[in-house]
Amino acid sequence: MTEQQQYTVVRAFPGFDVRRYPDCVLVQVQVDGDFTRAASRGFRPLQDYLDGNNQSATTIPMTPPVLHERAGESAHLISFVLPGESDPDRAPLPLDERLRIIVLPAHEAAVLRFGGGWSTKRFTDHGRSLLGSLESADLLPDGPVYYARFDPPFRPGLRGRNEALVRVTSA
Repeated sequence: MTEQQQYTVVRAFPGFDVRRYPDCVLVQVQVDGDFTRAASRGFRPLQDYLDGNNQSATTIPMTPPVLHERAGESAHLISFVLPGESDPDRAPLPLDERLRIIVLPAHEAAVLRFGGGWSTKRFTDHGRSLLGSLESADLLPDGPVYYARFDPPFRPGLRGRNEALVRVTSA
């Protein structure tokens, strides 16, 4: 079993949870393109980094999920969470100049889990649904909706695990 990004469920609501995520370290790349292509274009350089294409030639196990956030009209941030209690100063430096090592500070996020394939419409619809559920829970979004993908592209779509997330604060 692959290690996954850690979190604690703070509160459960009908259809979604609020989770507390601790500080974590990401390796991230910004890519351009439509939603689906951006995910594929961002995955390869990140996987190469984990496979040892870094300054210390260190291989790093993958920690699901792959995070995907829109960063403009056609720009997207694709990120891998580095495993464990990663210290950003100890993460191997990337050889690929497009990659960045960043710290994602601890935060609370509303999370809507859903199955199925990776279509733009599927992700967008679930993101809108999550945002629509926040008001009745007295929560306010604190940033854009972003997405988590847990499965490799070769897993059949109906069995896929995905999530729509948005950082939240209390109303």
